[in-house]
Amino acid sequence: MREGLNQMGFVEAAYAIGVIGTLLLAAWSWLAMRRAEARRDRIKDETRGQ
Repeated sequence: MREGLNQMGFVEAAYAIGVIGTLLLAAWSWLAMRRAEARRDRIKDETRGQ
């Protein structure tokens, strides 16, 4: 009798990697957006003062 390999562990790991990767990418993009907005506001304030 031959025993088959259970592939569900690999499927679950792939889904976990995909979900975690998506969440990390969203967080990274959000932080980059916040930094860009702060930089824009800082430049806008500097040019207003002139």
